[in-house]
Order: sequence, then C-alpha cells, then structure tokens
Amino acid sequence: MTEQEVRIGIVTVSDRASRGEYEDQGGPAIREWLQKALTTPWEPVTRIVPDEQAQIEAALRQLCDEERCCLVVTTGGTGPALRDVTPEATEAVCDKILDGFGEQMRAVSLKYVPTAILSRQIAGIRGRSLIINLPGKPSAIAECLDGIFAAVPYCLDLIEGPYIETDPAVIEAFRPKHAKKTGS
Repeated sequence: MTEQEVRIGIVTVSDRASRGEYEDQGGPAIREWLQKALTTPWEPVTRIVPDEQAQIEAALRQLCDEERCCLVVTTGGTGPALRDVTPEATEAVCDKILDGFGEQMRAVSLKYVPTAILSRQIAGIRGRSLIINLPGKPSAIAECLDGIFAAVPYCLDLIEGPYIETDPAVIEAFRPKHAKKTGS
C-alpha cells in the first residue's frame, strides 16, 4: 500500500446479516454515498459482524491499526435495544470521543423521525483514524452523512490522515482558509 491510498472501513453490525439470514443494506448504502461524495480515489474495506461488543471492537481495531483505514464508518447497533452495543465498542477502542458528530446526527434525524432521540451513535479517534457510528436504515445513513460529512475531511487533516476531497455538488468539505493541503 502506498501512503497516498485512502482506505475506508465499512462495518455492518447485525446478527442476522452476519449469519447470512438478511441482506446487508447498510454497508452498501454507505459505500454508495461515499462513491458519490468523494473525488479522491479510495478503497473500501468491509466487514460484517454480529452484535457482540468484543467482535465489533476487534473489527474496529483491525481496520484502524492493521488495515490503516483513515475513516471507519459503522452501521447498526446504535439504538436502545439490549443487543445494541456499537457505541460501547467504539468508545472502548477510541482515544478521544467527538461528541459533536452524534449531536449533529441526532439533530438531523429529528427532522425526519421523533425516535431519533433514541439513537446513540457516536464518533471518535483511534490513532490516525476517525470512527463514525451511523444508524442502520439506508435513508437515515444518507441523511446523517449529509449532515456531518462536511467536517470529516478537515478532521482527517487534523489527525494527520490523508487529504481527501469531495464533490461540492454532493457535499462541500469545509476547511478553514488557513488550512494547507497536506496528507500522510
């Protein structure tokens, strides 16, 4: 892998999808959104894991530490159900939690459904990787990415990740005027 390659982890957290009983719709929805939004070439690294905290943590660690994904996006396991443990797994592997991502995703989702207040998605940093939890429903995935992704490229800059660019027709990345184009 060259230093310029951008790798993005996509993790579907679902008991049924991990057993092959249910077609994963969340992971493909994330990939489709990113394919439209990013103009920087990138490679997806996908995983499907059950709603088991240890397995979610292991997948996140592997994608960040071994696969060197600058961004890891999860789908599923963010609600209040007993088996929903994605936020706990994310918090366990992160060095820093970025509360603003979860706050903004809930604010965006509240425009569509009153049950958005039940959502517990979070985001955090592990080394030079940004991990973001998204809901499981494909339409909610797109709504949340539309609401937060403008901040993702600059966040990656700040943690010394690769410089990624977006298609302004889909989402315009925000960087302060003083920010320089760099990358690892």
